[in-house]
Amino acid sequence: MAVVGGLGVFPAARLSLPSRRLLAFLAVHGIEAPRSLVAGILWADVPEAQARANVRRAIWQTPAGWVTADGDELQLDAEVDLSELHTAACDAIDGGTLTMDQIERLSHDLLPGWNEEWVIPAQASFHLLRVQALEAACITMTERGMYALATQAGTAALIADPLRESAAYALIRAHLREGNRHAAAVRFRNFARTLEEELGVEPDPRLARVVNAAVAVHSA
Repeated sequence: MAVVGGLGVFPAARLSLPSRRLLAFLAVHGIEAPRSLVAGILWADVPEAQARANVRRAIWQTPAGWVTADGDELQLDAEVDLSELHTAACDAIDGGTLTMDQIERLSHDLLPGWNEEWVIPAQASFHLLRVQALEAACITMTERGMYALATQAGTAALIADPLRESAAYALIRAHLREGNRHAAAVRFRNFARTLEEELGVEPDPRLARVVNAAVAVHSA
């Protein structure tokens, strides 16, 4: 299995850097790609003949059966969790729930530390997708009384985007529905401080009213 996410591409076997780049490229760009495209993007700084030779070497260094070649087309046949996570994220955005394992895996960005031009747009897209999915799952699971998972998802969303007010609201609401007013108040204060330090603004007054009302009821 090849895992795309977390700390990078981690297969069940030790791979060379060219092989890791090839696997990551195919996983990120839809499993299949023309050999000429792979060579031109991954090895754009060398002559075409050398770039194609690098592709052949990368395939040769990859475990048998992971990448197949049909003429000019390369196909990734290894199991990669990126497509599975994409499906889980889209389901969550559409009103589905997430398991603890899915929350954990969606808590990581795509190929962190990789700064090649071909991967940067995919990183940005996946980051937004996972934040939206975690926030949506927090809301859905709060409504269904799945508070432990809801707060885990909401926390992960806010860690990924500390200035995302809708994620803060979702998490605070989950704490309140769980009956944990203290956690909601602490989270609100921390979020308000972050907004002030980073943007010089205050949270939406509606969020403040919700938290203050809950704390007032608790103190009465």
